[in-house]
Order: sequence, then structure tokens, then C-alpha cells
Amino acid sequence: MPASDLPAATHLRTCPLCEATCGLELHVTGAAVASIRGDADDPFSRGHLCPKGVALADLHDDPDRLRKPLRRTPSGWEEVGWDVALDEAARGLDGVRRAHGRDAVATYVGNPAVHDHGALLFLPLLLRSLGTRSRFSATSVDQLPHMVAAAAMFGHGLLLPVPDVDRTQVLLVLGANPVVSNGSLMTAPGAGERLAAIRRRGGKVVVIDPRRTETARGADEHHFIRPGTDALLLLALLHEVLARGERLGRLAPFSDGVEALRRAAAEVPPERAAGHTGIDAPTIRRLAGELLDAASAVVYGRVGTSTQPFGGLCQWLITALNAVTGNLDRPGGAMFTRPAFDLVGGPRPLAPRLSGFARRRSRVRGLPSFAGELPVAALSEEILAPGDGRIRALLTYAGNPVLSTPNGRQVDRALASLDFMVSIDPYLNETTRHARLILPPTTPLERSHYDLAFHALAVRNTARWSPPLFAPPPGTRADWEILLELKRRLDALAGGGLRSSATAWLLRRLGPDGLLDLGLRLGPYGAGLRPFRPGLSRKELGKHPHGVDLGPLEPCLPGRLATRGKRIDLAPEPFVRDLARLHAAFPDVTGAEARGAATGADPAERAEAHDAPLLLVGRRTVRDNNSWMHNLPRLMRGATRCTLLVHPEDARSRGLADGDVAEVSSRVGTVRVPVAVTDEVMRGVVSLPHGYGHGREGVRLGVAARHAGESLNDLTDDQAVDALTGNAAFSGVPVRVARAADG
Repeated sequence: MPASDLPAATHLRTCPLCEATCGLELHVTGAAVASIRGDADDPFSRGHLCPKGVALADLHDDPDRLRKPLRRTPSGWEEVGWDVALDEAARGLDGVRRAHGRDAVATYVGNPAVHDHGALLFLPLLLRSLGTRSRFSATSVDQLPHMVAAAAMFGHGLLLPVPDVDRTQVLLVLGANPVVSNGSLMTAPGAGERLAAIRRRGGKVVVIDPRRTETARGADEHHFIRPGTDALLLLALLHEVLARGERLGRLAPFSDGVEALRRAAAEVPPERAAGHTGIDAPTIRRLAGELLDAASAVVYGRVGTSTQPFGGLCQWLITALNAVTGNLDRPGGAMFTRPAFDLVGGPRPLAPRLSGFARRRSRVRGLPSFAGELPVAALSEEILAPGDGRIRALLTYAGNPVLSTPNGRQVDRALASLDFMVSIDPYLNETTRHARLILPPTTPLERSHYDLAFHALAVRNTARWSPPLFAPPPGTRADWEILLELKRRLDALAGGGLRSSATAWLLRRLGPDGLLDLGLRLGPYGAGLRPFRPGLSRKELGKHPHGVDLGPLEPCLPGRLATRGKRIDLAPEPFVRDLARLHAAFPDVTGAEARGAATGADPAERAEAHDAPLLLVGRRTVRDNNSWMHNLPRLMRGATRCTLLVHPEDARSRGLADGDVAEVSSRVGTVRVPVAVTDEVMRGVVSLPHGYGHGREGVRLGVAARHAGESLNDLTDDQAVDALTGNAAFSGVPVRVARAADG
């Protein structure tokens, strides 16, 4: 029967476009999605829906989305068959590997990989076949400090404490905007409603951020903070909490390092932090008291506290603060999930051991590795710098480092200089235009879906599996099939024998859903491999299309710890040692002297100096998610969003008015953007959204090109990193802002 003659039907599945994992109800007529709305019977998202979920239909039908492999030739791009493309891709990667060594081939994995269980399960297999140690991902422009701190304190990079927002009485938010993100490393669909519920039950929400975000607008309190000073605020809060000490009786007996933590916090009383942060000492003392006095409380820091020069210290101190206030592994505090597919405690082939910090360092700058990956801030220099060990080939999966990593123009130049490049991606975009071959996977609606990563980070234990909505068109390949076929070919070129062929055959028979079923059966709710005992499996999940509620987060320590001796380290030595860098950057001075040390000038003086540097921070809106959704018409409606937010006093001193075009310059580049004058940002700070910059030549993104905007990462500096973890320091980049000559 032709697809157009198929009867209308309703399908249920999980939205794969952000961390919220909202349940969707899709109404389909023939081969077309007629409408999308929230699944009111999903036990987790309860009908919540944002504009991205509705735009899933635009992604499926996007005329710019590639359906067949592309090969770049001297005369332009040409379509080729899958066998030809995969053979050429494997030969090209293997050729560089043979000529220059395995580490001359690099890999970069983008954010969408964590939304596809096929990719998460099959990517590690391909990486092992490549054998390269030159591995990079979006982790180091995002959550790397969280993972390094978790590994140091709890023994595993995915033992990430999740704020129990549904039961807490006090929520302190730093550098996060959950109303827009619906939680990040805190999967919480309908986060705005969840935060409003805190206030309805008599609790309190406090936001610390250099911008009055959407979350801040609905909070009880919002306090501006100078970018990059969050670690000082956290130390001052710890200073007050440890001085009072009444909650230390609730500190887990398997905790080490309290005295070292006390000595560290003693050096930063509230008065010292106040001068640098812009938050006065009485407020700091009051906030510390509220964390101590509340029946339950939790501190939550996200992107703004990670992508700064002291991101690692911030994530360590946030977790330590939750611990010493008695709110770690406790209802209403920071808790750990017990997911059905356990990425921490499951069988080794299905549960990566994410630890191993600084076992290797990058060739040029010596940035530390974590769990086998190097910080992506080093990628372009590792390609461009001559010498032994230089990267000469690159495989990218679902990533756009030209727009999503620092100093994008340098990344652009680096990619253009490679000997060979392959991209697994559905678009000809700013990064993949440099590839020799682009291998496009099927769409999210043409494959099954299970959130391996986000069930492990959710504020409630749930599970939901969705079958494919549409059959993949003939001649297309799913992500996992592309990854497996590349692995099989690379193994054959490396001399892999019968064992390699048998492994590939078994993996193809199992597929991602077979591996998923194995993980579920061996997980905490499964029945193991015994076929007739009740327990969670993929088949069982298939009987519950709205999803399964597995209950609230529950205390699970010390059993879930992955450290030797099952103990928490509250003062890991590398973090304590890094405090010297913080003290050097923010010396022990107070008042106007401290403000000058933090910013380079007194605030009034800065406002009058029209050429004084301002501090650039990023932002996102509910219609944005990194760089790859700007080609969807439903998400690009409305007013221009790629604007520079400027405080009225900073605008006045520079002769800027609302709607003017400003020239913004950093050490690495200059962009021209329209200005939005607003007191939403603190004085001395400007904000530009990330993910734009689609005006580069050679892309096939019709809608995005009409809303090109400017790339934040043409201003961010690849040399600005958190020296402890290697994470990119996007937040607080010094820029000069002036009215464009013709603006």
C-alpha cells in the first residue's frame, strides 16, 4: 500500500531534541506528521511540550537534510553509493593511520550522540577499532568539570548528583537556566512548573547569574555576579556553613577530607568574596544560613559555572557544599539516579568506566585528558602545529566544531588543512563542508529511541522505549549501521580475522535494541538472563508506550560509590592544589580595590571609558539548542534572537542605542551584531547567544542562512581554558564593544 493511502494513526514516543525527554503524541496521516503535542499520560513529562518538540516534523521533512552519501570533488559535491562511500572512508582513515601513526587520526563527537542509544552503544566499538588517542568531543565545551569532579569525589564521571527539585525546600541556582533548558545534567521536563511548585509549598528559589534569565524572573531572588567569580562565592558559603557546623552530624560517615575543606574555606570569608563577586557579605551570610536552616536544600550549578576559568573548582565546591549542609544523597537534596540501564554499575561492555584524569596530555599545550579524551580547545592547534604526532585526518560524528568550539575561525582553517576528513552527519554545514565524504544517517523518527544518558540524570527514575515511527527509506542507513560498517572495514584493513567478522555479525544481529535489552535485563529492575522471571526488558517497555515510572530518587550511598573503599573524597588533592590559582587571580583585598582587581577598573570608571573591555557571556532560548536546529522553520519564527545584550549604562558610554549595530572584538576576532539595550545583564557584561554564524560559504542550510547571525565562537578564545580540567572558558571573555562605523 502506498504511504499516502495509509490510515491516520497516533504514535507515542520521546522527544530526542534536548535533555528534557518529553513524551510526545504524534498524529500521522500517511507518511506525514500532521501534528505533535505533549503526551499527557507520560508519567514524567505529564504533557509538557516546548517549541522544539513541535519542530521535530520540520527536521524529518527538511529538504536540506542529506539522504545519500556525498563526496567532495574538484568540481563540487556528488552523490555516491553506500558501499563506495564506506570503502573510501575506511581506506582514507586507514591510509593516514598507516603513514603517520594511529594518533594522526582524530575523532570529534557532538552533542546529538547522547540522544541516540545506537550511537552511544556502537561509537565506542568504532573508536576501539580506530585505536586513536586523539579523541575529542563536546564534553570539554560543556560538562567536563562536572565529570572530573564526580570521578575524583565518587569514582565515576557519571556519578553526577541530581537536584531533587520535586522535594526540595530551597534551590540555589548558579549559572543555569532550567526554565529554558528543562534541566541540564538534571533532566526535568516542565522545569518551570517544578520550580514554581517549590514556591507553592513554601520553599524558595534563588538565582545567581550575570543575566536576569527566564529562571531568575520567576525566582524569589536574583543576584548578579561578576563572571568567573562563582568559586569565591561558593568558598564564602562554605566558610559560613563550616563555621556554624550544626549539620556536620548529618555528613555521611564514609566522607573524607572535611578538615582540608575547612582550611580551604577559611581563606575566603564573605567580605573577601563580596568585593570580587558583587554580592555583599550580609547576603552571602544569609544565603548560607538558609541552606543550613531549610528542611532540605540543594545547590545546582550548570553551564555558567563550568565554562569559566575555575569550572572544576566550582563543581567540586557545589558538591562539597551540598555534602556539608547534610543534603547529599538525601531527599530534597542532591541525589543519585538508579536507571534501568545502568551506565555506572552495569556490566563492563555496556557501562563505560569514566575516570582516568590527566593520564595523557595534549602535544602542543599539555592540556589534560579525561576518560581517554583531550580537551577540544586543543584540536585546532594539534592540527596546525607541525611536528611528530600532528593530527592529519578527522572523523566527526554529529558535531559542528566550527560553530561550537572556541576560536571557530581557527578551527575553520585547521579543518581545511587536513589530509582527509569524514563526517557522519545529516547536513552539509559549516564543519562538514571540509569533509571528503559525508555519510548521512536516518532521522530520529526512522529509528527506535531510548535515553541511555538522560534517564541516568533525571529527577525521577523512569524508563521509556519508542519504536520507529516510519520505516527507513530504501537505501538509507541508521547511525549504528554506519558506525558498524566503518568498524568492520577498518578491522579488515588492519588484518582482522574470523573473530572480528564474527563479532561484526553478532553485533548486526543484536543491533542497538538487542544491546539495550541486554542492559535492561542486567540492570537493577531486570531479571537477569533468566527468561521466565518478571523484570524490565525492552519487550516489557514496549507494553507501556507512555513510559514506566520507577519511583523517586532514593538514598543509595555508599553502595553506588565507585571509589576504593566506597568513600567520598570531599577534598581531592588536584582541586585543593588549584585553589592557589584562584587566590592569585583574586587577591585578598576588599571594597573598591577588590572590584578593580576583578575587572581591571572601578565600575564607574569602566562605564565612562567607552573603550574599556566588557565581559562576554553566552545564552540560549527555548527555541535554540546548539547550532543544528536553526534550519527548522518553526524554530526560527519571530524576532531576531542573535543580538548583543548591553546594559543601558554601558550602551550610553559607547554611544549605542537599541537596534544599532555594534562591532565586538576579542583577542581572536571581530563580529558585527545588532544591539539590544537592557538591564537584564549586569553592568560590565554583554551577552550573545551561541550556535549562530551560518553565513559561511559552502553550506546547504537555506533557513539557517536567512537567520545566519554571528558566531559567539568567533570571539571566544581557544587559549582561555580551565587550567585544572581543560574545559573551554567561554564565560567572561574580555571584549571591546563600539558602534559600527555604518551601524
